[in-house]
Amino acid sequence: MKKIIAFAGSNSKKSINKQLVIYASVLQQKAEASVLDLNDYPLPIYGIDEEMENGIPENAVKFLEKIKEADGIIVSLAEHNGNFTVALKNIIDWMSRIEQKVWHNKPMLLLSTSPGARGGASSMEIAKNGFPHMGANVIADFSLPKFYDNFKSGKIVNEEFDIKIKEAVATFQKAV
Repeated sequence: MKKIIAFAGSNSKKSINKQLVIYASVLQQKAEASVLDLNDYPLPIYGIDEEMENGIPENAVKFLEKIKEADGIIVSLAEHNGNFTVALKNIIDWMSRIEQKVWHNKPMLLLSTSPGARGGASSMEIAKNGFPHMGANVIADFSLPKFYDNFKSGKIVNEEFDIKIKEAVATFQKAV
């Protein structure tokens, strides 16, 4: 059975992006999806001095191993001030010190959501443009606007958006 890892690019314990990535994981068919939490992989803030003094943290190695073991990756991109969260950027920076192509050309489904009308569009664009330089094979993407209006009780309640995420998941699954 194919193995999918999924995670939110957030360290919020109540992350709406984690809720979205869990929903996408439940939609997986013919694959075993494991949802990771960045809080389970605490890391110091990346800096060359930190790396030179203390080396690569074990949690960066462990997270990269999870990526390498997977057949596909689902990431839901939280957005802070129009960019990735520090938590996501930091783990990517650490992993890139081990291997530059951190995503290992794995099929990837990118998701994003926010309380606003743009649904994390800025962080989505940054990922779509930047992740391929780090070995991402972005197969599909989906942004959910106005999270609190469109997501309730663990699922998307807006039929149009629910159809769109299911189409994105199906496209992703074909590539895995």
